[in-house]
Parts: sequence; C-alpha cells; structure tokens
Amino acid sequence: MEFDVTLANQPSLFRRLGAMLYDSVLLLGVLILATAIVAIPYEIVVGAKVYEATLPLALMRLYLLVVVAAFYVYFWMRGGQTLGMRAWRFRVIGDDGGNLGFGSALQRFGWAILSLLPAGLGFWWSLIDRDRLAWHDRKSHSRLVMLEKRTGKAS
Repeated sequence: MEFDVTLANQPSLFRRLGAMLYDSVLLLGVLILATAIVAIPYEIVVGAKVYEATLPLALMRLYLLVVVAAFYVYFWMRGGQTLGMRAWRFRVIGDDGGNLGFGSALQRFGWAILSLLPAGLGFWWSLIDRDRLAWHDRKSHSRLVMLEKRTGKAS
C-alpha cells in the first residue's frame, strides 16, 4: 500500500498526544492485569508484597517495561496502529512505506522512550523539524501518516 508522505499528510503533535492519551487508558488496564499476574502469586508463595523488597521491585519495573514495549511493538508490527492511532486515524510506516518489522518497532519504542524523557522534547521537536518528524521517527527510520476518513456508506 502506498502512502502520501507529504507534510500535509503528517499528523499534528495534538493528534500524537491524543493517541497517546487513548493508549494510556488501555495500557493502564494491561499493566494492572500484568501486575496482578505476578504480584498475587508472589505474595502467596513468598508471603511478602513485591513492593516491600528491593530486588523484586526492580524486576517488577523491568517486567512492566517489557509489557509496555510488547504492547507497542505488537500493534506497530500488526497493522501499524495502536487503538489510539486508529481512533485518531493515523499509522506508522517504515521509510520504505511498509509495516515495521520486529527490530524496527523495538528500535522505535526505545527511541520513543528517549523522546519522552527530557520533558517530551523529542515530541516537541516535530514542531520545528522540516519533515515534522519526532526524534524517534527519524532515528528509527519510520514515520506517521494520516489515513483517509471512512464515510461509513455501504457500496
């Protein structure tokens, strides 16, 4: 599938943030379930809460980071859209115009984390970038493209 990659076809920073808000609601539920899957058996077997011990807490944080990465990598590889991206009508594609592979999606996630860390500077960068790309778009050789609005009329 070919996509128009002109500036007019790039989602705005507002759309990106809107999709992130949608995704955060879904991701919160996923993280609650992922925490319960580990924390409840841990408390039963060990007899202590995960957050009371330093090493299990560090492992739990790493585990939850992997869950978040798996969430984004899965959706970016499978159709190029998370639920939020679908709602805001855009998707991620590689520089070649195709879907992201595992390595590209994982690389995009890693760079996206770095884009968020300095007060979201990597996202704000898209406001001044000549191609309206955020840091993680440029570094992972991917980009976001707008999708056509569906009319909902049957043919």
